[in-house]
Amino acid sequence: MHLRYSFRLYPTGGQRLALARTFGCARVVYNDALALRRAAWKADGSRIPTGALAKAVITDAKRTEARSWLGSVSVDALQSSLRDLDTAYRNFFDSLSGKRQGRPVGLPRFKSKRDARQSLRFSRNGFRIRSNGKLNLAKIGDVRVKWSRPLPADPSSVTVVLDPSGRYHAGFVVDVEPEYLPEVDAEIGIDLGLTTYAVLSDGSVIDNPRFLRKAERGLKAAQRELSRKAKGSKNRAKAREKVARAHAKVADTRKDWLHKQTTRIIRENQAIFLEDLNVRGLARGRLAKSVHDAGWAAFRLLLEEKAARYGRTVHVVDRAFPSSQLCSQCGHRDGPKPLHVRQWACGSCGVLHDRDLNAARNILAAGRADRLNACGGPVRPGVAIPRRARSVETGTHRNAGRTGRRPRAAGAAGIPAL
Repeated sequence: MHLRYSFRLYPTGGQRLALARTFGCARVVYNDALALRRAAWKADGSRIPTGALAKAVITDAKRTEARSWLGSVSVDALQSSLRDLDTAYRNFFDSLSGKRQGRPVGLPRFKSKRDARQSLRFSRNGFRIRSNGKLNLAKIGDVRVKWSRPLPADPSSVTVVLDPSGRYHAGFVVDVEPEYLPEVDAEIGIDLGLTTYAVLSDGSVIDNPRFLRKAERGLKAAQRELSRKAKGSKNRAKAREKVARAHAKVADTRKDWLHKQTTRIIRENQAIFLEDLNVRGLARGRLAKSVHDAGWAAFRLLLEEKAARYGRTVHVVDRAFPSSQLCSQCGHRDGPKPLHVRQWACGSCGVLHDRDLNAARNILAAGRADRLNACGGPVRPGVAIPRRARSVETGTHRNAGRTGRRPRAAGAAGIPAL
């Protein structure tokens, strides 16, 4: 399976200029190739082959006066931008045909130099890791990397990203084998919410940290300061970066918290059952800010990715399942209830239920029923899980994976042991 490891980069002033030049050249090549493909399709419905496209927008363009500066950057980064364009078109056509699941994907669009986030990718030919731990990028130089941990294998590519807050990151894609954890007997159902982030079927509660709400006062002050700066001025650029740093701090804190919570849940449980929440619909209502702050989609995605890596099972219960209406003791359906009703007594057996705990137990029961009754599943609880969660590639294409097994490398060459 493919994983992405991200590390902070600290380029020098000259390296920042070289990176900015490479960002711009890769963007121009991408836009030129997109314009040619659009023109060819509009003219006669034809598709320009990738090789002919690369010759037109890179090789031949370098010989012209208008694009001669393309020769000052690495050709590997320029070719990677063309591969990104091919991927964008493939995702669009797969979305049209139904081969690609999820939200519909639109046609590729032109990139702008005013985008707050810039990125470029290097293949194996465009980078190497030095013995002193620095990352050598073609025609940029040796860039200092803050290694927080060693890479488990030699990377196949690296993506350099400049985020809106002015930070540089390097994302390495490595191919590793799954590390299955010892099987445990525990299975858990999770009911997600806003008052409490999650209530588990065993009675434990995860409080909602509300990272955005806690940082809202400082964010408002920074955004008011930004609104008072003259457009196009250097002070406005500084204020914009200050706002971006504040938002990045909130996002990083939330991501770190989600990683810790999902890792703990994966290690302690063999199977995890969730409800298929309509996050997009909820994010358009009056609770939109709280829903975005909670990060339910990221929570589910991290659980699925870690389950695939560590040999656990994540099952999602259909969103039409009435988890808040059923009695977890006798199964009696007591009907819908307003959100302010946090406790209720079953009209059939009289048991007093906590709304969220009862929903988590119902999700656990429904998930077990779906999984155990699936084709090829066991006939009763307590036996081994028959199938694992699907393999994903973190941070790149979710459906990509490797089936062949090979010995794991001890570590990437040149990375200091931590």
